[in-house]
Amino acid sequence: MIKELSKEKGLARAQAICAKAEKCKADIRQKLYDWKVNSKYHEEILDSLVKDRFIDEERYVSFFVRDKFNLNGWGKVKIEYALRSKQIAHDLIQQHLEQIDSENYKETCKDLIIKKLKTIKEEDTRKLKEKILRFAHGRGYEASIVISIVNELVKENDSYEEKSFE
Repeated sequence: MIKELSKEKGLARAQAICAKAEKCKADIRQKLYDWKVNSKYHEEILDSLVKDRFIDEERYVSFFVRDKFNLNGWGKVKIEYALRSKQIAHDLIQQHLEQIDSENYKETCKDLIIKKLKTIKEEDTRKLKEKILRFAHGRGYEASIVISIVNELVKENDSYEEKSFE
């Protein structure tokens, strides 16, 4: 049988983890559960971490949004879904998603689509568009943005060098 971790050791471990990387309450709550810390201490430990600024949900969301967009190329839908699964407040998520520059957002989506087009071996235009839409949706980009980018690419070059949209 696995031994239960004391409140003090759980707090110390949580502080060490939070000192190394940004974490949200849901991340630490899961760790406390994994470490078998008695559930009656979870909120007390989390409150202590928040009070001592080891956990700051706003700071966490800011870094999460920036990193997932800039480093992973995620769209707003995927970022929002990931943060909501971590029980982050909707208003806080929206506040930070709005800080993503819309032109940069569209350009990133367009770059991902162009890169993906080079790897798709599909001659049927309709199927090609479906594949691009599914790909971009999986990355968390809104269908309206993807469709406008695909239409823009068609206008720029009716016979796109790598793949034709016609």
